[in-house]
Amino acid sequence: MADIATPGSTTLRSRLDKAWALVVLILFALLILDRPATLPTVTGALAALAHTAPFILFAVAVIGVLKATGSEALLAKAFQGRESRMIVLAALAGGLSPFCSCEVIPFIAALLAAGTPLSAVMAFWLASPLMDPAMFAITAGTLGTGFALAKTGAAIALGLGGGFVTRAFRTSPVFADPLRAAPARSCGSCCGGSARPVSDRPQWRFWADPARRRIFRDAALENLLFLGKWLTLAYLIEMLMLRYVPAESIAALAGGTGPGPILLASLVGAPAYLNGYAAVPLVSGLLEQGMSQGAAMAFVIAGGVSCIPAAIAVWALVKPRVFAAYLGFALTGAALAGFAWSAIAAA
Repeated sequence: MADIATPGSTTLRSRLDKAWALVVLILFALLILDRPATLPTVTGALAALAHTAPFILFAVAVIGVLKATGSEALLAKAFQGRESRMIVLAALAGGLSPFCSCEVIPFIAALLAAGTPLSAVMAFWLASPLMDPAMFAITAGTLGTGFALAKTGAAIALGLGGGFVTRAFRTSPVFADPLRAAPARSCGSCCGGSARPVSDRPQWRFWADPARRRIFRDAALENLLFLGKWLTLAYLIEMLMLRYVPAESIAALAGGTGPGPILLASLVGAPAYLNGYAAVPLVSGLLEQGMSQGAAMAFVIAGGVSCIPAAIAVWALVKPRVFAAYLGFALTGAALAGFAWSAIAAA
């Protein structure tokens, strides 16, 4: 459940879309500093965007269908039953559902307040920013189906690992009494529209209901615009990176074998992350310049879990010590995923 779209705001600062502003600034800087490079950069970015377009359209359609049917109801089933069952289902739900972290804050807050084990919530939170149907389609189209499947497996494994470790140490000072006194409201810049309550059950025949058809249309359009702007920015940055960043520099830092490149990618994943979708073409460019497969996997796992929208959703509800554990799980899981994918890719 990677983060999807950005809500509007009445303030001028919020209405100024940062992604499109960066696109304009990049093009303006190229025109001033290296005019001959402008056309090749733009055409390269547009060609890459056209290649990804079928995957974007498929992803947008899937998101629209799942939102129109009210599939949030399926999330509730992940938090029922025995604790070990909850952890497994929460990791699966987090890794496969299309609802962003902010949309489920009221749902998760209610579950925690009602006594739902933190272990299940941790499993959900760790897996949720890393993969969803849209992310899978775009990752498969750009980095290959193998990488997309491996990232999906890593997301679920990270959720399971964090969930069961939290369960094992639930009585420790780190995880005891995890909730803030008054959970903060924060929907930052990761969701489309305001957070909304989870419906009772999915309505799969959504096309028979005019209201649900509108939800499909609005969600599809909103996320088409969202994916379009971020991927446009990412492909522009990729073209610049391929043109101006020496490949030997990338290969020296993140290429080759051994733990160094993977550990480095785990640490720099968060500060270098734009969002999950924009990271895909950036990683593609880094791989072309010599980044190792293991480092690429560590980068997308660490960046996805610890990027600002995903992290804010956790910070809003739990105490700093639990949040620190969340980040620790993210970095450890990213490194382990990087080592595992490096071994698989080399086989």
